[in-house]
Parts: sequence; C-alpha cells; structure tokens
Amino acid sequence: MRTGVAILCFVVLMIVTPAIPQSQGYHDFADKRQFFGTPNTLNVVSNLPFLFIGVIGFVLCHHGNYFKLTWKVSFGVTCFFLVVAAVAFGSGYYHLKPDDARLVWDRLPMTVAFTSRIAIFIIERIDERKGTISILPLVLAGITSIVYWRFCKDLRPYALVQFVPCIAIPFMAILLPPMYTHSAYWLWAQDFTF
Repeated sequence: MRTGVAILCFVVLMIVTPAIPQSQGYHDFADKRQFFGTPNTLNVVSNLPFLFIGVIGFVLCHHGNYFKLTWKVSFGVTCFFLVVAAVAFGSGYYHLKPDDARLVWDRLPMTVAFTSRIAIFIIERIDERKGTISILPLVLAGITSIVYWRFCKDLRPYALVQFVPCIAIPFMAILLPPMYTHSAYWLWAQDFTF
C-alpha cells in the first residue's frame, strides 16, 4: 500500500512539474588553479576525505569487532562505506574536467550512498528484513535517476533521491527508536556528508 502511494505521488509530481535541466553554470567551480599538472587541484583533492572515511568505516565494520552489527545491518553499512570511498574517485574524476558526462561519475556513488543510507535506517529502525530487501530496489532507483537525468536532461528524479533522505532520516531518527546505542552518529553523517 505505502509503495503504491509513493509511486502515485512520484507519477503525479512528474506530470505536474516541469523538467529541471542541468545548469551548465554548475560546472563553473571557484578553484581553477593547477598544481603539479592537476587542473582544479583543490576541487579534486578535496575529495580525499571521502576515501579515508569510506576505508576507515569499512575496516571498522569488518575488523576488530568495533561494531557489533547483525549481518543485515553489516551488509547495508558495507555498501554505504564502499560507495563513500568511491565518491573520492568519481568526484575527483569529475572535478578534473567538469562537464555533464563526468558529472554522472560524481553523482553515481553519491546516489548509491543516499539510497543505501535510507535502507540502513529502515533496517535499524523499522525492520531488518524489509530494510535488507529494500537495499537493491533503492539503489536501483538511485541509479535509474542518474540514467534518466543523463538521457532525458531532467533532474527531478535525482532531486527526489537526493533530498528525500535529508528529510526522512532526521524524522526516522526522532520518531523511531534505534536498534543500536550509537545510532545518533548517523545524524552527524547526515550533516557532514554530501
């Protein structure tokens, strides 16, 4: 029932709102300096923290028993940290020579991170089974939004995928009790990522 309502809302939104094209001014970044042969150096290098956070999060999830997670939560968190690390490469590639074709590789890992983060919250605060099952459809919805933007020149589905987690995660954090004691850190991640 809820899925049907969500799909209906999406269809109505697509019918009643105009297409949102990608502004080419988006690619005009402040740092155009070149160091050591790397164009837009500071924009490229600023993506390294994503690599470090992704690797550290992955290692902590799977070594040293730092997090005591069920396998379902571990699967979602692993997906999240791997794509956070991938953001460093996709975004770095984009910032070397910003254009729409390269922007796909910047947005793709971020979109998978947004959607996997929602799935983790479903696992953690609603139901492990439903959340685990939701990972693949949510990730596919995110990837589809990127493909749709690239070929149809319309950002509406991508905007939904990007901004729904920004609204849903805080509400879920406030209204639904967490399964884990350090769950509040997700709100920090919400503030500091992307």
